[in-house]
Amino acid sequence: MEYEVVIGLEVHIHLSTKTKAFCGCSTEFGAQPNTHVCPVCLGFPGSLPVLNKTALEYAVKVGLAINCSVQEYTKFDRKHYYYPDLPKNYQISQYDLPVSKDGFLDISVDNNLKRIRIKRAHLEEDAGKLIHTDNVSFVDLNRAGIPLLEIVSEPDINSPQEAYAYLTALKSIVEYLDVSDCDMEKGSLRCDANISIRKKGETILGTKAELKNMNSFKGVKDALAYEIVRQENALENGQAIVQETRLWDAKELKTLPMRTKEEARDYRYFPEPDLPPFIIKQDNINQIKQSIPELPEEKSQRFMKEYGLSEYDAGILVSNKNNAAYAEDCFKAYKDKNKKSVANWLIGPLAGAASSMASEISKVNISPDNLCELIDLVEHKQVISNLTGKAVLEEMASSGKTAVMIIQEKNLAQISDEGALDQEIGAVIDANAKSVADYRAGKTNALMFLVGQVMKKTGGKANPKIVQEMLKRRLESA
Repeated sequence: MEYEVVIGLEVHIHLSTKTKAFCGCSTEFGAQPNTHVCPVCLGFPGSLPVLNKTALEYAVKVGLAINCSVQEYTKFDRKHYYYPDLPKNYQISQYDLPVSKDGFLDISVDNNLKRIRIKRAHLEEDAGKLIHTDNVSFVDLNRAGIPLLEIVSEPDINSPQEAYAYLTALKSIVEYLDVSDCDMEKGSLRCDANISIRKKGETILGTKAELKNMNSFKGVKDALAYEIVRQENALENGQAIVQETRLWDAKELKTLPMRTKEEARDYRYFPEPDLPPFIIKQDNINQIKQSIPELPEEKSQRFMKEYGLSEYDAGILVSNKNNAAYAEDCFKAYKDKNKKSVANWLIGPLAGAASSMASEISKVNISPDNLCELIDLVEHKQVISNLTGKAVLEEMASSGKTAVMIIQEKNLAQISDEGALDQEIGAVIDANAKSVADYRAGKTNALMFLVGQVMKKTGGKANPKIVQEMLKRRLESA
């Protein structure tokens, strides 16, 4: 039986304010446990919260960037539940009047454009952190009270691949806005997924499971893929799907039941009595809107128009804010009007070097000017071959030296002088009579074999284009 997958994502993003959402405690990561706390974030009786203005402005900025309608009237609510890392036994969140709602994000999967609707983006405070050992659990409340923006999609996602594309696009936008570092290892970006399946053609949603504990976008994709198979097998065997929260076990590559899933009524929401409703004036919304920088999609379109890039190349380069800025510096530094070769080096050899260093292209120790000099030496001046150029780039990344310095120190320059190559070419022709005869008989592949032999004799330093031209002249003139 064929099933349709229905997925909705809840993304929680730490807003990079200096202080917490409702008190003056630091949000700095990595401090000693329970040192960034005060009576407000610990929930002491009589303590009163005060909203962090910057957190509200950041929330508005993100809402506008994901095409949401920002609400001029918004309020906070208490969401009640008991957990050891929630010292107040409730969380200050938003329920019926969030900061923004009714947005969308366009994604591309297999060259197919799809619009994912966004239901809401609301502000709330984070809980603390539990650290478990074999015999005891510890509670660190440094994270309690850090401002979170929760972005909730509609159930418009129909595959793990679409979920991955949505998360990647959303993370890129938030990074461009500079409102969060989106570091999943630090917990700055977390994602929960609601997934259900139904028979194809049905309109009623199936019973959903909520997936947690996914620490990477790949983890989200893998967890969803596993859960699809689990739910399909259950239905095929006549078993009922239970509405529950399940944890992703990255080592075992499977989801495990955690608890039954709560409904909104279980949280007993009611308006936060210690905070007034907030009015966000249209003038303030317009001011924040003007501060939004060029976002990835706009930048991609401009790269295609100004630098002649393909949609694919532009998409890769703009997905990371720092990489996009580095790429643009390279395009400006490269004097040739055709920027395709620069894009090829950025996406290919430089990205490879960055990956081997567990870094990104903007952080590799090669300036845009030095990279463009290397590309020019390979593409135009043909001082070194493309293969040698890749080796030089790796040396540049590790040593900080320029391409010219490395080429001179290691004597890597190509041999382009025909007089210097003539003797080597003659020796290859004399030693490979069969290949010479094959070429003259119309087997053009034999020529490339002979070129390879010359390259071998010269230690790879001969200019292959000149070698090919000289061989053709010698073989066709005899």
